[in-house]
Amino acid sequence: MPDHNPGGTNLVEVEIRIDGQACRVPAGTSVAAALTIALGVRGTRASVRGMPRTMLCGMGICQECRVGIDGRAHVLACQTTCRDGMRIDTTWNPES
Repeated sequence: MPDHNPGGTNLVEVEIRIDGQACRVPAGTSVAAALTIALGVRGTRASVRGMPRTMLCGMGICQECRVGIDGRAHVLACQTTCRDGMRIDTTWNPES
């Protein structure tokens, strides 16, 4: 992962799992930002035609950033702060 602490200060990080892969992000990071840091800009949902869709508004209105978190479906990634041990599932299942 790139250096997200260029100033060299003591930055507190949390460890999360995204689709089973462990990664560390600065404490206070939104899940949406963590997805971008860890995976690059990537779709978290699919349109009815199967095309990837991704985060759009950053304030919870569009609901395009819905992911599974710790077994709960349809959590808004842009409105959720990462916490240590959080499990994030970006697999979009239109049936759920």
